[in-house]
Amino acid sequence: MSPPGAGTPHTAASTSVGGLVRIFEPGVQIAWFDRAPIPVITDYLQAAAPGLASGRSQVAHAEDDLQHLELPDHAGKEALLSEIGWLTRVYTDLLGCPSAALRIEVLERPMCPRFHVDRTGIRLVCTWRGPGTEWLHDGWADRSRLGPGSGGLADEESGLLLPGAEVGSIPTFAVGLLKGSLWQGNAGRGVIHRSPRITPSGLPRVMFSLDAIWED
Repeated sequence: MSPPGAGTPHTAASTSVGGLVRIFEPGVQIAWFDRAPIPVITDYLQAAAPGLASGRSQVAHAEDDLQHLELPDHAGKEALLSEIGWLTRVYTDLLGCPSAALRIEVLERPMCPRFHVDRTGIRLVCTWRGPGTEWLHDGWADRSRLGPGSGGLADEESGLLLPGAEVGSIPTFAVGLLKGSLWQGNAGRGVIHRSPRITPSGLPRVMFSLDAIWED
């Protein structure tokens, strides 16, 4: 079942990195390209996730070798560093920014369990382990029920989700771009999203994000 207003671009999914450019279309609020998990990184995180420094923002430049990142020494470390370097170059080239704030989150519980909109420009997200970020099409949402408008009720009880609403999810290892309310021309909008529930078998969830830095 399609959401109301489905004819207006909101979501752009593809299977190639070039599809990410669609995030610049005025109506598109979320874009990602799907890809298969990288086994060496999956295996590395299985062993190293408990030792990863979580939640601290670090500055990454497109030309960095990223050897300064504090990653545990296990087989596959260099593969993860290569992945982070590639994601940083993709993001900084796309946004035209010289550097980005890099974060790795190791999560035992949802970081942002309620649907919300970020006061950001465009953020890159990639979940390497566990379920990916959940999102809600504008046509399925009553934005007046976001934040204080929820009356403290859960998303499924507040009236935020309109009848028939379907919650989407960015696949694990897919590279996603989330457009926030501070992107030019996007005031009052921004993708509605939340952290997914995590089952014991999926613990810990490991996700990566980048936010543009325009001046060093």
